[in-house]
Amino acid sequence: MTQAPSSSGGISTTAFATLLLIAFMMGANHVAARLAFDHGVSVATAVAFRSTVTALVVAAILVAYRVPVALQARHRKALPAIGLLVGVQSLCLYASVARLPVALALLAFNTYPLWTALWARVGYGQRPQPRVLRAMPVMLVGLALALDVSGAASGLGASGHWARIGVGVAFALAAAATFGMALVLTQHETEGLDGRLRTATTMGTVAVMALIAATAQGGLALPTAPVGWWGLAGLTFLYGTAFTIMFTVLPKLGVVGNSAIMNIEPIFALVLAWAILGQTIAPVQVAGGLVVVATVMWLGLRKG
Repeated sequence: MTQAPSSSGGISTTAFATLLLIAFMMGANHVAARLAFDHGVSVATAVAFRSTVTALVVAAILVAYRVPVALQARHRKALPAIGLLVGVQSLCLYASVARLPVALALLAFNTYPLWTALWARVGYGQRPQPRVLRAMPVMLVGLALALDVSGAASGLGASGHWARIGVGVAFALAAAATFGMALVLTQHETEGLDGRLRTATTMGTVAVMALIAATAQGGLALPTAPVGWWGLAGLTFLYGTAFTIMFTVLPKLGVVGNSAIMNIEPIFALVLAWAILGQTIAPVQVAGGLVVVATVMWLGLRKG
C-alpha cells in the first residue's frame, strides 16, 4: 500500500477515522464472503458480484466527475495485464478465505510487500530498500507463528496441520504474488493515469474474468440459504462502499492514496470472524499476526 499523507504532512483525525472505517469494511467483506461460501456461493460468483457492482459504481464516479478517458499507448498495454493480475488475485484470495480462518488468509496475503520488492527487482532492476530487507525476516517469522507451521498449536503435527491448511495458504500466497506484480506494473506503467479510471477498468476486467470462470463451472452458484444471501449482499456492499469512499471522500480529506493504517484489516477480520463465524486461533498465532500487521504498517509509513 502507498502512503496517504495529508497536505499538511500528516493525517487529520477525520481522515484517520475514515481509513479505519475502510479497513473495517474490507475485513468485514471477507467475513461476509466466508458466510456466502459456507452456504453455496462459489468463489467465482462472489468475485463476479463484487467486481461488477464496484466497476459500475466507480464508472458512475467517472461520469459524475467528468474524468477524461483518453489513454496513452502504454496505458492501453498495461491496463489489461493489471486487470488480469488483479482478477487472479481476487479469485485466489477468496479461494483462500473459503479454506482458512479469514484472519490467517489475510495475514498470508499481507506478505505482498515482499513480492512487490521481488517483482520490482526482477522486472525493473530496482534494488529493495534497506528497510524492506530488514522487514523481510521479521514478517516471515510473524507469518510462521500465525500459520503455526509446526502444527504445535493445532495439535495435529506439521504434516496433519499442513494437510489441512496447505491449499488455502498456497492460494493466499498466490494472491499476494499477483497483487505485488500488479502494484509494480501500476507504479511503472500507469503514471499519469487517473486512479478512478484505472480502478474502473481493472474491476471491469475482473468482473469479466469471474463471469467466465463461473460459466465454466456451470453458471453462477447462488446461495442455498438466507444467510448466504446476506453474505453475498454484504460482501458486495462492503467492498463497493469501501472503494467508493476511497475515491470520493479521501481525496477531499487531503489523503492521496491508501494509508498504512488500512493494513490493520486482518485484525478487524480476526475479531469479526470470532464474533460472527466462531473462528478462533491460538494466542501464539494472534501474536504472529500482530507481528505481520505491525511490520507491514511500518513499511507503509516509511518516508520517501
